[in-house]
This record gives sequence, C-alpha cells and structure tokens, in this order.
Amino acid sequence: MAVVEKCPAFHTQLFGMSAPSGYLQCTAFFHTSQCEHTYALKIVLFFEFMVAVGAAILTIVAMPNLDIVTNVTILNGVAVLSALLQVVTQCTAKERNRFLVPSIAAFMLILLGYVLFLVLYIMKDPTDIKMAIWVGLAVGGSFLVSFNWWETYFRLIGENRRSVFLKDLCTDMTKCQNVLHIISTLLRITVTACVLGAYVPLAKMDWDILKSIPSRETKIIVITVGVQLISSALCHWFAVVACKMHALRRCFILPLYLASLAVMALLIILVIVYYQEYRISLNGTSINFTGYCSVTLDGRNNSLNGSVFSDLVLDVTHTLCFLDMSTITDIGLLTGSAVSWWLGLVLATLHLWHLNIYRIQRTQDLFIRRLYEGAFIEQSLLLNTRFNNQTNNKMKKEPERTMVYLCATMWHETHDEMMNIIISIFRLDKYRPKRETKDFTFEAHIFFDDAFKHVKGSRGRHINDFGKDLVQVLSDVYGIFTNLDKSIFKKQQQIPDQKIIRTPYGGRLVVTMPHGNNIVVHFKDKELIRHKKRWSQIMYLYYLLGWKLMTKYYARLEREHKDTLIAEKHNTYLLALDGDTDFQPTAVMLLIDRLKMYPRVGAVCGRIHPTGSGPAVWFQKFEYAVSHWLQKTAEHVIGCVLCSPGCFSLFRAEALMDDNVMKRYSTKSTEARHYIQFDQGEDRWLCTLLLKQGWRIEYNAASDAYTNAPEDFKELYNQRRRWGPSTMANVVDLLGSTNTISKRNSSMSKPFMFYQLFAITSSILAPATICLMIAGSLTFIFNMEANAALVLAVLPPLIYLILCFKLKADTQITIAAVLSIIYAFIMLVVTMSIIGAMVREQTILTPSSIFVIAMAFIYIITAIMHPQEIQLVFHGLLYILCIPSAYLLLTIYSMVNMNNVSWGTREAKPAAGLPADTTPQTTAQKAKSIFQRLFSWAKCCKKSTSRYGGEQLNANQEHLIPESAQPEPQPQNTIVEDVRISEEQRQLEPVFDCAAQCWVTQLQNISSDMQLQEESLDQEEENFWKELQGRYLQPHVEDKEKQDMIINDLRELRNKINFAFFIMNALWLVATFTLQLLNIPINIPKLNFNLEVTGHIQIDPISLMFILGFATSVVIQFLTMFYHRIYTLIHYVAILDTEPIKQKNVTEESDLAGEKVDNADSNSLQESEYDGTEV
Repeated sequence: MAVVEKCPAFHTQLFGMSAPSGYLQCTAFFHTSQCEHTYALKIVLFFEFMVAVGAAILTIVAMPNLDIVTNVTILNGVAVLSALLQVVTQCTAKERNRFLVPSIAAFMLILLGYVLFLVLYIMKDPTDIKMAIWVGLAVGGSFLVSFNWWETYFRLIGENRRSVFLKDLCTDMTKCQNVLHIISTLLRITVTACVLGAYVPLAKMDWDILKSIPSRETKIIVITVGVQLISSALCHWFAVVACKMHALRRCFILPLYLASLAVMALLIILVIVYYQEYRISLNGTSINFTGYCSVTLDGRNNSLNGSVFSDLVLDVTHTLCFLDMSTITDIGLLTGSAVSWWLGLVLATLHLWHLNIYRIQRTQDLFIRRLYEGAFIEQSLLLNTRFNNQTNNKMKKEPERTMVYLCATMWHETHDEMMNIIISIFRLDKYRPKRETKDFTFEAHIFFDDAFKHVKGSRGRHINDFGKDLVQVLSDVYGIFTNLDKSIFKKQQQIPDQKIIRTPYGGRLVVTMPHGNNIVVHFKDKELIRHKKRWSQIMYLYYLLGWKLMTKYYARLEREHKDTLIAEKHNTYLLALDGDTDFQPTAVMLLIDRLKMYPRVGAVCGRIHPTGSGPAVWFQKFEYAVSHWLQKTAEHVIGCVLCSPGCFSLFRAEALMDDNVMKRYSTKSTEARHYIQFDQGEDRWLCTLLLKQGWRIEYNAASDAYTNAPEDFKELYNQRRRWGPSTMANVVDLLGSTNTISKRNSSMSKPFMFYQLFAITSSILAPATICLMIAGSLTFIFNMEANAALVLAVLPPLIYLILCFKLKADTQITIAAVLSIIYAFIMLVVTMSIIGAMVREQTILTPSSIFVIAMAFIYIITAIMHPQEIQLVFHGLLYILCIPSAYLLLTIYSMVNMNNVSWGTREAKPAAGLPADTTPQTTAQKAKSIFQRLFSWAKCCKKSTSRYGGEQLNANQEHLIPESAQPEPQPQNTIVEDVRISEEQRQLEPVFDCAAQCWVTQLQNISSDMQLQEESLDQEEENFWKELQGRYLQPHVEDKEKQDMIINDLRELRNKINFAFFIMNALWLVATFTLQLLNIPINIPKLNFNLEVTGHIQIDPISLMFILGFATSVVIQFLTMFYHRIYTLIHYVAILDTEPIKQKNVTEESDLAGEKVDNADSNSLQESEYDGTEV
C-alpha cells in the first residue's frame, strides 16, 4: 500500500515539475544567445540542482509519510528563504522600506512553523529513528525548494549595492535565459529520476511491484497525473490572465491564499464527517479517533473495489492516524505549525497587494521566471511575482506619460465625412482633458492636401470649398461640444478666439478645443509643397518627429540625461487617420496599451469597419470582416501583421525614426516599380520598412474604427486597382528578403514566411481556380465533357483580358460590371449545383462539397465568436455571388492597368457643405461686396507685406512650382498623376483686375461664432519648413522627356509582370487539362450520409494538393482566431475595469453631441440664434 501511495506522488512530481516547464520553454523560445561568463551558467545550475533535489526528496520521500495537514501547509514553508532575502534586499536599499517589518515577521513565523512541526513529530516518539529521518528530509527539502526564487532578490541587491558581479550575472541570465531554462528542465528531470532510483532500493522496495499494480489503480494514477498537469497549467494561465485583466487582488492573490486552506478544510471536514457517522453507527459506544483508525482502517478491504471517493477519504484519514487527534496538545501543535506557515507566506507576499501593474501587463514583467512549479503551483505564482522596493515616500510608481499625435490626411472629403473625424477628435478631447490627464496627452493635426485655388483678380490664392467646409465644421462642432452640458434655455458659452498662421507651405489653423487639446489644420498649397497622401505623411513625420520632437531633444540634451530623452522618443506615438475616420476614445486607448506594454511593437492597427450603403458596400463589409477575423488574426498570432492601414493605426515614433524607415519612406519615385510599391499603397510600404527593421506590427480586434467605403462599382475597382499590385509588390519584397528578415525580426520566422508564400501563390492562381470551379459546375449541370467545360469557362475571362489591353479604363469597368452580373447568376447555379451533387451522389466528400461545407462552417462559427458583427453573415451570400468579379475580373483589371498610377478615388466629388453661390447679385450687394473686398485686401496685403515683403512671390518663381492651368484637378486616368507646370507658365505674373480678400480674411469671414486671430510663425520653424521643402517636398518642374520615359517604363513593367502572372495561371490550367486528358486521377473513397463507403471519387493530384494546402491554411486561421479572441476579451475586460466611470460616460455624451451637430447642420444651424440669449 505504501508503494502505491508513493508512485502517484512521484509521477505527479516528475510530470508536474518537468513537463509544464519544458512545454512553456519550447513555446517561449524566441532568441537564444551564449552567456558571456561561464560562472552565470554554473551558478544557475547549482541553484537549480538544489531545488530539484529538494523538490524530489520532499514529494517522493518525505510527504508520503506525513499527515495531510502537514503536507498541504508545509508547502507554504518554501517561502522561508524568500522572506530572508526580502529582509536583506530592503536593508540594502537606501530608503526605509515599508515592508521590512512584515518580511521579518514572515521569516520568524515560518521558522516557528518548522519548530512546532519538529516538536509534534519527534517528541511524539523520540525512539522512532525512521520518522525523525522523514521529518528532517521534509524540513531540508522544503528549505532547498525555497532557493527557487532567488533571482528577483539578487537583482535588487545588485542594484542597491551596485555590485558589478551581480549585475553581470543578471545580465547574462537575461541574455541566455532560454538556454538556461532548457538545461534546468533537463537537469530537474534527471535529478528527479535519480532520487527515485536511489530511494526505491534504500527503502527496500522492488521495481517489480509496479508491474503488479491492478489496472484500476493504474487508471487512478494516470487520472491523477493528468489532473495535476491540466490543473496546474490552467491555474498558471488563469493567474496570468487575472493579472492582465487588472484583477490582481480579487482574482490572483486572494484565491491563491485560500487555495491551501480550502483543500485542507475540505479534506478535514470529510474525515470528521466519516468519523462522526461511524460513532453514530455504534449506537452510543464511545470511541476516540485512535480507536477509529485501528478499527476502520486496519480492517478495511484492501482490494479497493469500492468507491474511489471513499477510498480517498480513508487514505486521508490514514495519514492522520499517527497523531492522537483526541488530545489538545497534538491538535494545538498541528494547527500552530499550519497557521504559522500560512501566515508566513501571507506576510512574505504582502507587497503584492500594493503592486502597481498595467493593463495586459507582459508576463515577463509580472513574473521573474517563465517556468512554474507544478507541485507548488500557488506558492510558485505568489513567490515568482516580481518584488520591488516600495518606500514610505513613494507609494505608487506613476506611469510614463505618452504623447500621441493624431495625424489625419484630407483631400476631397464631404461634409459628413469631415463631421465624423472632427466629432471623434472632440470626443477624445472630452475623454482625456489636457489639464487632467496623467497617462497621455494628444494633439491633432489635419494635413489638407491641395487646399488652395486660384481666383481671378485676387492678390493671392484662396482656400477652396473643401477647406472652407472644414472650417465651418470645426466651428459647428466646437459650439455643440462647448454647450453639451448646458440647457438650451440658459446662456450659451461663446467659442474663444482661435489662431490662424501663414506658413511657407500654405496656411495653418490652430483650434484649442474646450478641454485644452489642440487641433492644427495645415492647409497645403500644391504650388508651394508637394501634394498627394504619401507626401502629406512625410510632411507630418518630419514636422512632428523631426521638428517638434528632435528639436526639443537636442535643446534639452545638455540639461537632462540621454536615457530620459530616448524614453520620450519611445513613448511618442502617431495615430494615422483618414479624413473620414470615425472612432471612439476607447479604441485609441486599446491601441496605446499595445505599444506601452510591448517595446518591440512598432505599429498596431484596429478593426476597420466600412460604412455606406449599396451592394458594393455590403460586399466590402463581409470582405473586411473575413480579412480581420481570419487573416489578420492569423498574422498576429503566428507571425506579424503585414499591413497596418493608414485609416486607423498607431505608430511608435522610435520605430519610424529607425534606420531606413522614415528616410527610406521619403524616397522619391524614380523607377517604374517605385510608383507601384511606394505611392499606390503607402501604408503597406511603410509597414514593409518597419518589418525589415525588426519591428513587430500587431492587430487589436477590440479597437473599432469606421471609414467610408466606395459605394459605386467604378470607384471600388479603381481603389482595388491601386491596392492589388501594391500588395503583391510589398509581399514579394518581403519574401525576397526572408533570410534577412527572419534573423532580424523575431516575429517573422521562416515557417511564417512560407505561410505567406502559400497565401500569395493562392492569390496569384485565383483566376485559374475560379475558372476551374466554373468548369466543374458546367460539367455537372450540362453533363459536358470536362475538358470542353474548362475551355468554355476560360474563354470569357480570356476575351476580357485581351479587351483590357485595347480599351480605356472606364470601358473596361463597364464590361466588368456586365460580366459580374452574369457571373453572379453562374455562381448561384454553381452553389445550387454543389448542393444538388451532394444530394444526388449521397456524399459530401467531393472537392466542391468539402470547400462549401468547410467555409460555411468556419464563417458561421467565426461570426458567432464575433457576436457584435454576426449580422455580416447575411452579406456573405452576396460575397459568394461576387467571387468571380472580385477574384477573376478585378484581378485582370488591376493587373492590366498596373501602369495607371493615378489615385482613382475622390477625384471629382464636390464639397457638400458649402455649395457655390450662383445667385445673381443686386447692385447694392455688388457695391457692398466691393467695399468688403477692398477693406480685406488692404488688411491682408498690409500683414503680408510686413511678414514676407516681396520674398514669397520671388520664392514661388525661383524654387516652387505653381499650379497647372486647370483651377481644380479633374478626374484623371493617366499614367503619372503628379501635376507639374511648364517653365513658361511658372514665370507668368498674375493679373490683378481688382482688389480681393486673401485666404486669411476669407476664413475669418466664414464663421461669426469662431473668431480667427492672425499670428506669425516662429522664425526657426519657418526656416525648418523651407529646408524641408527644398530637400524632400518641393514640387517638380515638368520634365516631359522624363515623364514619357516613366510612362514607357511602367508599360514595360506592366507587360513583364502580366506575362509572368498569367503564364502561371495558364500553366495551372494546362496541367489540370493534361491530367484530365491522361486520366491519372487519385481515387478517394466516397461516403454517404451514413458514412458508408459507396464508391470512389476521382480527383487529379494537383487539385488534391491545392485542397490540402487550402485546408491547412484555413485551419490555421480558424485556430488562431480562437486564440486571438480570448486575448481580445482579456484586453477589453481590462480596459472596462480600469477606466474611470466618469470617462466611460463620455462616449454616450459625445454621441449626443454628434446628433446635435447633425441636427444643427440639417436645420441650417438654428441653434446659433440662441447664442447670447437667456430665457
């Protein structure tokens, strides 16, 4: 019986200590490096050897011979050395520590527990030498186990004493911690096996007895080991989750404190219940606990054929029979030792109640060791938590304050789109007031592209209708948010004066929001600075990071420590936005958390939701959902997100300022491939540079943002015409640098790059795959021969491909629209044919059936895992019908028009907010207008002359590029879109027919609610802009010869890539066609609905390989989706639990503000009539 009792303890200890450690280490193996000093390895292995010996002796040799109360509570005694090291650590600190007394008390209580334990067992029978040995081994083993958590205290002692030896030791351990953990795991397994091998013969036991263990007991042992492994792993995981969710006290510390007490109470209560039931069964006969042991246990049936639960209770009773539980002395000593050990553990970990942690805290920042002890799980988690010196003067460490720059790019956004982003920014201002914020501050910058227009007869360019609309939106939203909490019958607050500034690139409007944060609108004049989105991004990168951050950096370098300034660069973030992005403040906080917690994360993106109406938007909603649900989550979990979209992504300044990132991003397009990779998908190009430099890009599914999607077919095709070739170019660029990237970027392993290779190959072969799917349906419906059906399926896309090389882009899109409708009907027939095939052939094991059933199952389960978006499943029906249009026709269109590098969207939208006034003016109105223009012109020219004199006009003629002959950019489908002006046109002097207002007075007269006061630009900043314009952002003078060369190069590049692209698809089709001719199929058993083999299905080898690869890819995405959803839920719960209630209500109030803005706009701003009135 004793051998049987020891065997489960051994197996539990062997697997509980070693297996979880090895498993965690294998999964956490990121980098390994050699230790610089060999003594680090020797010291670590010495301590690990001692811990392994102590754990094996305690659990295998000593604990089977002790009572259950002692076995449960002696584990708390392993905190003895931790308590002593806490005392030493706090004594070496320069300041008085608030936990010095609890640490001393913990050490004394644990020692008292050992003394009471020795008295209880040794004084019970001083002549029992064997019991004395077991007690000594238990004390020695628990003391050796306490060496397990020495590292955290040695680090602090080294910092306090400035010990070079301890500092080098800890540095080496950090560098080669993975190797050390692997070696220590193997060492523990070896030591545990050796202790067991030595103990069996010393205890005069025979190994052969293991073979005679009954099968029932063997199952019990296996179940015990399994429960131990699973429960310890789950306990560790849930403990980490509790900390990440910011539930340290109620979900981590308190449950671990009560775990041992709960186990002990449960077992003791059961023993007492059984004892009392036995006494009642004796009908009044008196019997003490010792008598109960001798009668019940000695005479019980050892065959163990009864209940496992009853046998467990009797085994627990057996461990207590050594003590006389009827005497108060034994009970007092046993209780005293148990309470002393437990209180000692509580006091030794009292500092955890005051531990300052953040949301989704990194595991390595929570625990000093990655491994946990399976046999001492609760003690391991408590003692492994990092210990920090907490002085009386510094109760809580303040979090590092971060700076977030919101950077939005605008061009031709409508009034409603501008409303979305402005309301979002004002909402964030209310959520994080500048004067009350402790964790981060923000500043919003809007870079308005091509904001000026030429007005005949004016002395200077004017802000166009889109720019004027933005100013009006700012005024409207400001008024609503200022009076958000006021009753309409009370006196409304006036909008304070704001600033307007002339700049070398155009103009600037600075608006201070109600809670102190700023919105800075940069109006760009394309005659003064280069336009288009990528150059606006380069503009704000150099302005915010080069001027605002680095200028301050160098100015403070002499006064402050360099590390402090580097930390500031590390804690500066840029939130990239589009001009129509709508977001909540919580979404920004979720992105900030990722960058705060993980220093190697260079960028993080949120969940993008397309908005709008119509079939095109419905298709995009499901497409975006699938992309985020499966593709982005898979990239995040198994590798790294490849593209962080520019409409809502947070970038780290340190990453952007890294070598070959910002400077490389500023490269001018000089080759044909540059126009495709650099300009057509600027956000993906920037992410490619970050990945090559070793930065990680992540995805946060709980951070929602909304942006308008193309609503018509033409705009959608033009948008994807840009995205498709750019995506392919950047992915191929990454795959070509696999060896370099996998070495530099720890998140992008070679298996992950192989996954991306398969993904890009699948997208390249998508047209041929669609043709094969349609051919299969034709074969089934019309009972055609397979090769004839394949030829028939290939003909329409082949004809469309030829037409695309001959026709204009608009005509190509029209043809694609017609074909898309035809293919939609075909896809409906295909879907019904697949269902019909399953019914007719009584099987689901066909390639088409497997595809449809698997995808339907995955999409439905995935949608269920996203309950807030489950309604998007209905859009999936439209998505299925549009598969040929999206993956066949659109692919052909985007590849053939690769040489068209125009933007393609928003090129002809009028400003919705301020329509042009075409009403004829009366004579009096004309006279009034003339006087106003004369006054404005005099005011404008006076300030302009005093500011720049004649310098600005000369600069325009000598260095900068004026606008083209067209006053407004029209829709262009040209090869190179950059608008350049000839030298002759540049030298023309403007003609002034009459005096007119400048853009400054123009904006000042837009809104009477928000007064704009003109201020001057700092001279140093003005010089910075001029230098930046000259180096990176100066518009090009038109070079007809060079432009023609680029056009030809783009056409040649297009032809080469198209040849390779469509040849690969042709080879895929020819290979399938040949295999069908040769009739070399693979026979797969056909199963009916009862899973009975009814025949065989023939499938060619290439199709089978593709199906297997596709299935593997989808399964990977599906499993990673589950993993990502769990951690998204953790983060979401954490932010709900930590954000103040006052700030949680901001979202509802801000939504109300949005409704007020909309009402004000629809009612022609009727609320302005109440300004300054009181009822």
